[in-house]
Amino acid sequence: MADYSVALEWGLFAAQLGTVALVLILVHRPLGDYMARVYTGTKDLTVERGAYKLMGVNPKSEQSWPQYFRSVLAFSVLGVLLVYLLQRIQEILPYSLKLPATSEPLAFNTAISFVTNTNWQSYSPDTTLGYTVQMVGLAVQNFASAAVGIAIAVALIRGFSARKSGLIGNFWVDLTRGTVRLLLPASLVIAVVLIAGGIIQNFNGFQTIHTIAGGTQSLPGGPVASQEAIKMLGTNGGGFFNANSAHPFENPTGWTNLVEILLMLVIPFSLPRTFGRMVGDTRQGTAIVGTMALLFVVSAVSMTAFELAAGGKATQLAGAAMEGKETRFGIAASALYGTSSTITSTGAVDSMHDSFTPLGGGMALINMMLGEVAPGGVGAGMYGILVLAIIAVFLAGLMVGRTPEYLGKKLGAREIKLASLYILTTPTLVLLGTALSFAIPGVKEDVATTSIYNPGLHGFSEVLYAFTSAANNNGSAFAGLTANTPWMNSALGVTMMLGRFVPILFVLALAGSLATQDHVPVTAGTLPTRRPQFVGLLIGTVIIVGALTYFPVLALGPLAEGLK
Repeated sequence: MADYSVALEWGLFAAQLGTVALVLILVHRPLGDYMARVYTGTKDLTVERGAYKLMGVNPKSEQSWPQYFRSVLAFSVLGVLLVYLLQRIQEILPYSLKLPATSEPLAFNTAISFVTNTNWQSYSPDTTLGYTVQMVGLAVQNFASAAVGIAIAVALIRGFSARKSGLIGNFWVDLTRGTVRLLLPASLVIAVVLIAGGIIQNFNGFQTIHTIAGGTQSLPGGPVASQEAIKMLGTNGGGFFNANSAHPFENPTGWTNLVEILLMLVIPFSLPRTFGRMVGDTRQGTAIVGTMALLFVVSAVSMTAFELAAGGKATQLAGAAMEGKETRFGIAASALYGTSSTITSTGAVDSMHDSFTPLGGGMALINMMLGEVAPGGVGAGMYGILVLAIIAVFLAGLMVGRTPEYLGKKLGAREIKLASLYILTTPTLVLLGTALSFAIPGVKEDVATTSIYNPGLHGFSEVLYAFTSAANNNGSAFAGLTANTPWMNSALGVTMMLGRFVPILFVLALAGSLATQDHVPVTAGTLPTRRPQFVGLLIGTVIIVGALTYFPVLALGPLAEGLK
């Protein structure tokens, strides 16, 4: 790639990253403060009171952590059954576009995927699902799963702020408020903006058009803008079309591409402000958001550098790593989008990650393997980085020989065990799922001959990416992998389910344990957790935990391929 072209791409990258940073800085405080008021206010809106009556919920009654978790599970199981049923009876639904019902394994995988905020798609959406399933099933779960994620984060924050109550809020209230006061109104405004940008919104079905060359082409329609808004805002990522946000009907121009990047980041980067307000010390939130921002910038710069270096002989001879990338966006915008997608658990793509350079694709893997905490998914990134902050404080306590304290709460054996179990869950699922795919007779042959399109090191990376994406509830994929097989649908579905609800179990148990404690006074030996030193300690903890866990398996895939 010519030097002037590289310089131009770096200039575009700097301009877009600077724009994103400026907007997030401007929005961070008012949105964070607003979310704090949403989850701490005592008054209910009329529509909320009606919802509570329908659900039979007393909004003034708080829950212990087991009650809160049972509510999360009950709501999620109901969502899975609904999405599964809609897919299986699609043929008789209105606006089905005459599409058949999906198979049992695919319906199971898709239902789990959207309820867990993963939005992994083992199918081509525009030719598999009609408008009713897309709207009533998938779009509704985009709102619900995002609201659940924020609710879990808020419950953990309440654990830090509570004083010997053992109560962490009411899940049904948190779910309703997050949907009614935050996600719905914001998505309505965003959908209008996206329509103005050229994203389609109709019920036209498939239309046959005549091309300039004299042939014909079938173009799909659909209520895309309304689903695109919550897809990005809720860090969901499931596309209306198979090409996701690389499709011009989902992402027509450079400025809509930038808007979608901002939508992925805006709530996760604002939640630390909410955290600071709810615990009564906004500087604590500043330390958390500073950690997130530094990790994000390093990741974005690294991925962009790898892509601009055009690693590999083919891309170097071609002059640039443009395979799988839209000429509308170019390398820099695609790398920034890919970073935002994999570091927030969104999973949306405006380019094909499978075509990234080996080290560029490796960065996408690392973003997910670090727990997607910079800033992570809506809610999930916030509670994930707070768990890592607990580990960081514990490590600091070991260094000075003191019982660690964080935000006025002592971190004893119970809290550290729960935090450790949280951290171990996702790597266990990733490594176990990948290993079983290559170890079980019959499954191994199916994966090697049916699922993997590119054998060798890259084929291994494709399977590793799939289980990393599923366990971290991301949803993006190395698209060379054929995942619509009985093994992949079932294994990835189970991985998504366990990757969502087992960590939530440990987070809520941790919140409940913290909520039973009283606040302890700050002493000379208390570790300051709002200074740059703590930011450095937390960044080190995030990197070391991810690197030590995943480095061996990364060496077998993207690192080996990149060095080769």
